[in-house]
Amino acid sequence: MRVLMLTLALGGSALTAAQALNIRVLVVSAPQLTVRLPGTSAPAPGTLAVPGVSPAPLPMNAWSVGVQGDNLTLNGRDAGSSTLYLPPSPGSVVEIAAKPYRGGVLLRAISGSVQAINVVDVEDYLRGVVPAEMPASWPASALAAQAVIARTYVAARINPALPFDTCATESCQMYGGLKAEKPGSDAAIRATAGQVVAYAGRPASTYFSSDSGGYTASSAETWGRDLPYLPAQADPYSAGGPRARWRLEVSAAKVAEVAARYRVRVGTLNSVRITRASLSGRAQEVTLTGTGGVTRLSGADAGGFVRSLGAASSRVTLSGPVGPNTPLVVEGAGAGHGVGLSQYGALGLARQGQDHLHILGFYYPGTTLGVLAGVPDSRPVLALSRPLPTLAPTAPLALTGSHGE
Repeated sequence: MRVLMLTLALGGSALTAAQALNIRVLVVSAPQLTVRLPGTSAPAPGTLAVPGVSPAPLPMNAWSVGVQGDNLTLNGRDAGSSTLYLPPSPGSVVEIAAKPYRGGVLLRAISGSVQAINVVDVEDYLRGVVPAEMPASWPASALAAQAVIARTYVAARINPALPFDTCATESCQMYGGLKAEKPGSDAAIRATAGQVVAYAGRPASTYFSSDSGGYTASSAETWGRDLPYLPAQADPYSAGGPRARWRLEVSAAKVAEVAARYRVRVGTLNSVRITRASLSGRAQEVTLTGTGGVTRLSGADAGGFVRSLGAASSRVTLSGPVGPNTPLVVEGAGAGHGVGLSQYGALGLARQGQDHLHILGFYYPGTTLGVLAGVPDSRPVLALSRPLPTLAPTAPLALTGSHGE
């Protein structure tokens, strides 16, 4: 009878003893899941054997993991702990819910579900991130820029006080695991090994979006957090993206349905206008007029309202009255929040022959290039910091049409 060999991690203490650059990625949370260990062999010294667990009818190296009370179960048997940990080793692979990942796995019982947390070296982690966020066929310097900001993003999130550092969805960074890996993105990761964007000696907040639409948004206008290296600035390099310019018509019924979500009560709508826009041209105030009065949505509500209409970004103009047979015309530029690096802008700069340092210097002005030197106490330390190069200023790329003023 084979038994599952897992290291017992009490209160996360085993994780702080792991390799300095390991990242903990929440990849699955479910009432039950299957963990498969390809090529499972004899247990390593110091591991915890869970006796009496029969893997049948599953393959000899697969286990069904569930929850019973506060503890995990293995093939229906109480594992005697709420947390089990299989640490990563060189070249190790673990399959979680039928998807392979490099590294090891931490399993946690929490609120009736199993959290499966992939514990993986940061450079191996990036191999599953970069091609999931940017086509691996893009130029090497664009991929290199994406690799650096992806590494920076996760380095800034390392926090031993939390059960995991990041997740595998677009809420954090997309992470596809081993099957997502591509030669082009692998090469970019190797070429930039350890590099991060830094500000004031710490990893910067390297936000990015698909397409700035010709003008990046500031962090202040988008989230109310003013970071000097995330300004609103002209960005003509995104001009060639597939969502550089777009147009949609939204029915009066759809506009009214979205307005109701934002608790707008103005009777029958007859006008929707952007009455204040940010420096980057994104909606900061939307005024809705109807038979029963006027309501204004501002700040995040203004942008959220526009996005809820189906707009790819909030860098838009609105035109025309709204009525039963008259849709609201929404014309916009770009896709995503627009803060930080624009991926299609990085593509445009790469096609002009710019290297990844100039791409990063343009989208994160005033930052430096640092190198991860270690993570004592599980917090990143940077070394070899130097200023990133800058590009010459460019003229703004304006939206056509009226903002309603």
